[in-house]
Amino acid sequence: MVSELDEKIGRLQQVLEREKLGGVLVNAQHNFAWLTGGATNGIDLSRKNGAASLLVTADGNTYILASNIEMPRMLAEEVSVADFEPVEYSWQDEKASGKFVIDKAKSLISGGEVATDYQIEGKVAQCRYSLTQDEIGRYRSLGKDAGTAVRRVIDNIEPGESEIKIAEKLRHNLAVGGMTSVVTLVAADERISQYRHPVPTAKRWNNTLLLVTCAKRGGLIASLSRMVCIGEVPDELKIRTEAAAFINARFMHATRPGVTGAVLYTVAANAYAEQGFADEIKRHHQGGAAGYRTRDWVAHPISGEVVQEDQAFSWNPSLTGTKVEETCIVAGGEIEVITATKNVQVITTVIDGIEYHSPGVISL
Repeated sequence: MVSELDEKIGRLQQVLEREKLGGVLVNAQHNFAWLTGGATNGIDLSRKNGAASLLVTADGNTYILASNIEMPRMLAEEVSVADFEPVEYSWQDEKASGKFVIDKAKSLISGGEVATDYQIEGKVAQCRYSLTQDEIGRYRSLGKDAGTAVRRVIDNIEPGESEIKIAEKLRHNLAVGGMTSVVTLVAADERISQYRHPVPTAKRWNNTLLLVTCAKRGGLIASLSRMVCIGEVPDELKIRTEAAAFINARFMHATRPGVTGAVLYTVAANAYAEQGFADEIKRHHQGGAAGYRTRDWVAHPISGEVVQEDQAFSWNPSLTGTKVEETCIVAGGEIEVITATKNVQVITTVIDGIEYHSPGVISL
């Protein structure tokens, strides 16, 4: 059986052959995590680039390039010498020239040019799209744990708490499970209707709450949103959330290998109109392909991206005042929602005899 690493190296070799390159230097934090199956080269998380690089050559050789500051920990905690041959250099040499690492990589290949993953990100991204079976297993576990953590937060918040305090509870509960919330949004009451990306503030929650997280573990990211209400759910909120669930179901039903992002956008636009909310699609993007980035691509009117087998998606249809969001995987011609949570009100939509489940408003 081909290992996960060998499968990914093979994909990169195909890119190198098509592009007539001698090697690719993988440095972006999301690509490093992808190639290593969840390791990290991140130190400064405000930057896309990491503190160590991986080199894959056209003939299949693999190296890890890092300064004397980073190499000891990389080999002890992140990657194996059996998988990546270490090439260490002084931090002074690295800082002396912006091309030092690239030149070092060139000295390790038998011929041709070395491209960085930044230069050919679109090509590398296509290598990431179809998840390996090992990745699917890790993604399922992440989705389950993220959904459970969010539900645990909901069970331990009280009206009167600030959005900031609730956000910290969310981050803490995810961290206990080894997850990091790379996007944390919390909106209380009227802020749900005012902003599609409500960064937490000191505003205190009284009646209705929106919780959003993009939870990251081992490089993979699972996105989900939950609506919460004290007491009986208002009719207007219920109507709008059920409409968002219908749109979400349409998305899931249409997300099949070979379908383009443009077609998916049209499906969503028609679903918004069918529910009587045609203009709402203009107010926010609808989500798209997921994986080692919150969204690898977003469905839009002229999107030429194509759904792949074993690819992950996070759809997030929203109407003013509410939102539905889950992460799912396209596998075997079916859609598997991996962030579904127990003890959450479920809205069931039937399309062509198939049931699709979306999270409803959680009443406390």
